Amino acid sequence: MEVPLMARKTIQNVLTSPEKLAQVNIDNSRLAGEFLLYLKSIGRAETTISAYENDLNIFWCYLLEKCGNKSFVKVSKRDLVAYQYWLAEENKNSPARIRRLKSSISSLSNYVENILDDDEEFSGFRSIVKKIENPINEQVREKTIMTDEQISELLASLVRSKQYQKACAVALAVYSGARKAELLRFKPDYFVPENIICGSLYKTPEKMKTKGRGSGKFIYKYVLVNNFKTYYDLWMEERARLGIECDNLFVRRDSADGAWVPASIGTLNSWASTFSKMLGVDFYWHSLRHYFTTHLSEKGIPDTVIQEIVGWESTEMCHIYIDTSSDEKIGSYFDENGIKDTNPISISDL
Repeated sequence: MEVPLMARKTIQNVLTSPEKLAQVNIDNSRLAGEFLLYLKSIGRAETTISAYENDLNIFWCYLLEKCGNKSFVKVSKRDLVAYQYWLAEENKNSPARIRRLKSSISSLSNYVENILDDDEEFSGFRSIVKKIENPINEQVREKTIMTDEQISELLASLVRSKQYQKACAVALAVYSGARKAELLRFKPDYFVPENIICGSLYKTPEKMKTKGRGSGKFIYKYVLVNNFKTYYDLWMEERARLGIECDNLFVRRDSADGAWVPASIGTLNSWASTFSKMLGVDFYWHSLRHYFTTHLSEKGIPDTVIQEIVGWESTEMCHIYIDTSSDEKIGSYFDENGIKDTNPISISDL
């Protein structure tokens, strides 16, 4: 019997359009443009700036349709409450999504209050967004916890069908815990013998950009050699056969001229959709970050070491990402004979 696909329950509503944006209050459009240039000037990441632009465009279109296209400086607390209700009830946005949309408005408000305070147009402006209480941040997605069997099944299936690039991407995510955007930054020449430390970990020869405040932070990334190398070798052989010379490990065909160019987030999203159908469960790349962290923990690697490998600032993140149940944790140290004798392991034992 075919297992039904459990899709991620993200509501994707089209709230803006070129036609709507063309009618947005020109003062709001101008203000947003200046704000985005300010973000660039202080080194905010392009992805962050793009997210702000998208979120503000939604708000401008709301003002256009529901509030008479009023100017941003005239937006009231009543308007913001109505906007929050509209997002939650009419568009079924999650509490987390609503918080992010409001955060973009709050950041713009702070820019106006702190940077444009000497401009007569914005005289006396005060940010009011934080006065509106946020909706309760309830989880609306069912979390997918990938099992060893599912990972093995997916990798074996991809290899059997000679989809070596996809197998390599899955293996890299599974055995490094790298985020989706980070996967796109790996290069083929990172995986050479001289970059192996402790006999069992690839360490990137340079720090890689990762998620963080401002322009992000830069950290070294680690990959379990023995687990990953088989899939890397298969993909490198395929790359050589296809004559791919792109500096990035993962690539796609350019739609214009067919040239090999770096893979994009859209590429990985498309692959994730394919993997969901193959497994019959909701696959998303971040679930593999949980899998990697859980794998290290279940092998007895201390939280302090996991923190260093994954690149977190605190061991508190381990408690969020490790998916081992309390009973499983206790069972690692106790059985019918009482307390087990446990021997610590090294990374090379993984």
